[in-house]
Amino acid sequence: MNQTDHNVAILGIGTAVPEFRLDQADTSDRLAQALREYPNSMRWAKRIFKQCGVETRYTCEPNLLESAENCRYFSYEPHRPVPSTAERMETYKRESVPLALNAARRALTDGNVEASEITHLITVSCTGQFLPGMDAELIHRLGLAVSVNRIPLNFLGCAAGLKAIGLSREIVASHPYAKVLIVCVELCTLHIQPSVERKALFGASFFGDGASACIVGAGGFVPHGVFRLGKGHSVLLPDSAEEMVWEVGNSGFDLYLSPDIPRLIGRFIPEQVESLLSGSPNHKPELWAIHPGGKGILDTLEDTFGLTEEQTGPSRSVLRKYGNMSSATLLFVLHEMRQELTASGSGPLNGVTLAFGPGLTCEMTLFTYVPALHAQMQPLNEVHA
Repeated sequence: MNQTDHNVAILGIGTAVPEFRLDQADTSDRLAQALREYPNSMRWAKRIFKQCGVETRYTCEPNLLESAENCRYFSYEPHRPVPSTAERMETYKRESVPLALNAARRALTDGNVEASEITHLITVSCTGQFLPGMDAELIHRLGLAVSVNRIPLNFLGCAAGLKAIGLSREIVASHPYAKVLIVCVELCTLHIQPSVERKALFGASFFGDGASACIVGAGGFVPHGVFRLGKGHSVLLPDSAEEMVWEVGNSGFDLYLSPDIPRLIGRFIPEQVESLLSGSPNHKPELWAIHPGGKGILDTLEDTFGLTEEQTGPSRSVLRKYGNMSSATLLFVLHEMRQELTASGSGPLNGVTLAFGPGLTCEMTLFTYVPALHAQMQPLNEVHA
């Protein structure tokens, strides 16, 4: 198959966030108030909230906007119970589906694709589970065919969105008439927990809620530019299994993120990117769609590859406005990148995407941005092997 398949593309993208907005400075102040009996933790929390590159996030849980005295997720009072995992999963079940529907409908509209055309549905989430699952709900509410091929990707972490895109490319390359709908939903803030430990406070500082969706296919016309998908690469980094851990606890999911993650990425990823780019017509991509797993990761990759502020701009912008929304985040980055490229009147440009998850694992995919005029002049109507 060609380095960049000239047919398989992300035809449409949709994004959605809940209605409740968390201001980073305000959230930091309220958390500090809750930690007033733990001065060392309070000082560390205020510092990390200020330095993590986030200004605003969104949450499905209105209680997270309450004062420290009334917020159950910040509760350090023994008489005020912290939400159990079961309660958090009930909230997830109630709030995730409407958010998923919103993103999916926008992706269908953006890609000029009818629900009846969808042949495969990939649902992605690591922040909640229920059965019958989100895939069944989406089929009924979107009007998808009951025979649609359902592929849930659960509990795979931040890299799962890009994993789904790579899987979709393989599906469409093998079945030219397939249209794949990917829907990623993450309600990360449901797992904020009252803790004085730095690892928990770090996780609470920059994760947000959101949903994203896209259509991957090899046919049809769209009124905007598209991202044509090239080859992908997946790698499990050595000696890093304990650096990012996500486990189910009694009061939500327990997240541990090692401060060594940026250093490990800087050490191991350049060789992997070099391998992916080997034989590529343009050995140095102009576009870099990086999952903003944290400010430190973006800083490391910017320094390692000599990237400009413009090249990391979409990733930093998404981190600043929405925080890290786990698997849903990368499509926010691609959506913002497409808006910028459209506004600037850009011609075709080569790019690479990167996303990281527990393991540590890294997913990468080459792509080419093709503006609307070129996409219509070269319709996506056949697949080259």
